[in-house]
Amino acid sequence: MAWLVLVISGLLETAWAIALDRSAGFSRLIPSVVFVVTLLLSMAGLSYALREIPVGTGYAVWVGIGAVGTALVGMLALGESASLPRILCLLLVVVGVIGLKIFH
Repeated sequence: MAWLVLVISGLLETAWAIALDRSAGFSRLIPSVVFVVTLLLSMAGLSYALREIPVGTGYAVWVGIGAVGTALVGMLALGESASLPRILCLLLVVVGVIGLKIFH
């Protein structure tokens, strides 16, 4: 259960990062509210998962999921560069996250 919660929390990290960008410095209400709610849920989930998963592993997986998710949203929905080197680097992060789960 801790791993499932950790993955969901990582996905919520993607949501709060995108909402933070869309909040325009907290000047837009809806993205600002989405940011606060998803940030709190993401942190709560990480906290829960760290009861069973070592902090180094849990935090690295959480950040990795959030970073890859945010970069993918940027490339697929926000017009950010989707160059081959960038995609390969994201794949390295994914492989690292999978490795941390396997060797946990």
